[in-house]
Amino acid sequence: MSKRHPIIAVTGSSGAGTTTTGQIFSRMFASEGLTAAMVTGDSFHRYNREQMARLAAKGQFGERNHFALAANHIDKLEALFYDYAHTGNGRYRQYVHDEDRELMELGHKPGTFTPWGSLPADTDLLFYEGLHGGVVTESYNIAQYVDLLIGVVPIVNLEWIQKIHRDTHKRGYSQDAVVETIINRMDDYVHDIVPQFSHTHINFQRIPLVDTSNPFVVRDVPTEDESLLVIHIRDPSEVDLPYLLQVIPGSTLSRHDTMVIPGTKMPLAMDLMVRPMVQRLIAGKPFA
Repeated sequence: MSKRHPIIAVTGSSGAGTTTTGQIFSRMFASEGLTAAMVTGDSFHRYNREQMARLAAKGQFGERNHFALAANHIDKLEALFYDYAHTGNGRYRQYVHDEDRELMELGHKPGTFTPWGSLPADTDLLFYEGLHGGVVTESYNIAQYVDLLIGVVPIVNLEWIQKIHRDTHKRGYSQDAVVETIINRMDDYVHDIVPQFSHTHINFQRIPLVDTSNPFVVRDVPTEDESLLVIHIRDPSEVDLPYLLQVIPGSTLSRHDTMVIPGTKMPLAMDLMVRPMVQRLIAGKPFA
């Protein structure tokens, strides 16, 4: 952890909602007048799209299975966090998604990476959003460098529904292909993704209030107003829970360290809960 160069990371699996959470943080940083170095986990995949397809044909990883640590440059991600915490700089790159028009206009092909380069200079903090921001293994300890680690964790059936909907409607994959990806990723999900949520400062878990018992036949993603949000805080003394209960309509405590709020109130809850933490980090006052 660093007083001078704080790091905030949002970790969660594909389809969990980390990108939406990143957008909430971007607006927060802008309103606070902060310049953040924005990094996504896709940047640290070891293989491009064509390489992953070839590996899948050989029975390795499974196509688009980037959950596995071995399919990522975890060493480079840890080096980025270490370097930024100590110097305020580091090396990263960008993964080119099909919707990244700006990068494609610069000549980059979808499914590939931009060259490695340095982070922008003179940033106030590093913000990471992706799969492995809280990894702790015998070989790596990325979580130790993160000043504020957020987990975004829908219950698994909802996570699958969101992924199937996104990949079929926005990325052009067939449902069978997406379901196969989910199956191929299961072992890595259990061993490489889930353990990270034990290292987070706060977990945001969305729970639908409609039947999702068979996620592979559900056609529509449950909406926010059909959901509740369970928020677990590792150290409740770091937030003003009585105040949050007053200002977030419909909020309750299910445990001394766990709030339950309507699903539509996630942006409000995240802003009210996390903004003071961000302000504290910028002021050079890290927390437990």
